[in-house]
Amino acid sequence: MPVLPGAEPYRHEGGEVGVLLCHGFTGSPQSLRPWAEYLAERGLTVSLPLLPGHGTRWEDMQLTSWQDWYAEVDRELRALRERCAQVFVFGLSMGGALALRLAARHGDAISGVVVVNPANKVHGLSAYALPVARHLVRTTRGIASDIAKPGSVEVGYDRVPLHAAHSLRIFFRVVDAELPQVTQPLLLLHSPQDHVVPPADSARILSRVSSRDVTELLLEQSYHVATLDHDADRIFQESLAFVGRLAPSVGAGKEGTAAGG
Repeated sequence: MPVLPGAEPYRHEGGEVGVLLCHGFTGSPQSLRPWAEYLAERGLTVSLPLLPGHGTRWEDMQLTSWQDWYAEVDRELRALRERCAQVFVFGLSMGGALALRLAARHGDAISGVVVVNPANKVHGLSAYALPVARHLVRTTRGIASDIAKPGSVEVGYDRVPLHAAHSLRIFFRVVDAELPQVTQPLLLLHSPQDHVVPPADSARILSRVSSRDVTELLLEQSYHVATLDHDADRIFQESLAFVGRLAPSVGAGKEGTAAGG
């Protein structure tokens, strides 16, 4: 299937500090593309993959599971590690959960973690019905484009495939159990007004990780997809400052050329 316009993966060969960005459930790299380009323009090596089943049509996602999504970011991380002296992992929503699992499993291979409105649980009574409901109903309404900024739109599915949602629920349980293994410096940014992921998820993550270097920032002007919202510039600037504090070589890297795909 052809990839939706704007949903293509993005890579940039920059300096010796790399950043892997993980997009969210039913979303695409488009939601993180401005963030990725901001980092690339400042000399970092950047990888923003398209997760399996995403960025085409929801029927494709119905055939994938959390193991597929995690395997993709794990591969990208290993590739970054081969050509970078330091690597950071960033993520939005489910991408935040992916980033946290990478941190839990790869330890010192990751220098720091930045998550925006990270998801930790599928909420509501419907979550408990997923094991059965997914065999009776194929989809439910979509969650894309929870954005306060007028005219800003997220490229994502307008339906949520329930087989994938069931797998997501299992994945969140896996990640939650592994959070105490996260020891890296952590920057967590979240929106008090988020119609997809409640603040309780960020609070849960902060209470479970073992990181001692933790910064929590509120995104007062944005909804869930804050990377495309009013607080986007703040996210970009704070994340770059976070990387710069932990990787002094940032800014000294070679110039590179951007390439999609």
